[in-house]
Amino acid sequence: MKRTQGFIFFFFSLSVLVAFAADGGGAEVHIVYMKPPPEGEKDDPEPYHIRTLASVLGSEGLAREALVYSYKHAMSGFSAKLTPKQVAELSKQPGVLQVLPDKIYHLDSGQERLHHDVI
Repeated sequence: MKRTQGFIFFFFSLSVLVAFAADGGGAEVHIVYMKPPPEGEKDDPEPYHIRTLASVLGSEGLAREALVYSYKHAMSGFSAKLTPKQVAELSKQPGVLQVLPDKIYHLDSGQERLHHDVI
């Protein structure tokens, strides 16, 4: 029984490592600010973003998997899951202005502060 549990644990651990490697070994979402796409692609800039991302990732298929969102109204750019190495390479690509990590900001409700002031 213990031997079976050992094999199960081994294969589970192996699958986690394979999934981690396939995920790009620590890929995180980044926002990529770009120059506007060529005139014919302004209405649908996603193909332009895919080509730029594919130049670093190696294929359009991998670029489509990494792409999270393609922006076209408020800014020119996209968000994608990237490793630190991919961020460095992408930053050097023509048309890429800046690559920044995506951050989530939370509003402070003030409840905790209010509680401490009352006590």
